[in-house]
Amino acid sequence: MDLIEEHNKKYSFFREITGVAMKVHTKYKPGLLESAYEAAMRYLLDKMGYKVERQVFLPIFWDDVQLDQTYRMDLVINDDIIVELKSVTFVDANHRKQLWNYMNLTHKPFGMVINFGAESLFSEWYERNPQTGKIEKIRLL
Repeated sequence: MDLIEEHNKKYSFFREITGVAMKVHTKYKPGLLESAYEAAMRYLLDKMGYKVERQVFLPIFWDDVQLDQTYRMDLVINDDIIVELKSVTFVDANHRKQLWNYMNLTHKPFGMVINFGAESLFSEWYERNPQTGKIEKIRLL
């Protein structure tokens, strides 16, 4: 197996999840609330054998003290992929930062931003570098 094939195989789950999102986008089109896309994504991913959790609570800490603030991650897949769903015209830096903050707070290795709000589905994929902790955008070759 060459390096490009190996790279693409390592990240094939991103392509599978995006494929499911494309099915949902084709069926429902833009204009629904995120929760509708989220429910459909969970149903289809469950059918494919993925372990999917919706609206996963993320507590916020200051050192060892849990604060009275929590966030909710839209989808967590197989315990290591955070999927932030949007239904907006454009994905901007704040949407990406939301995902990156979730990845930083949980130390999960993978994240995705998927937007159902435009005429074409939008999907970006990220991985936490295990050596540096830096979050880097993934591209298939």
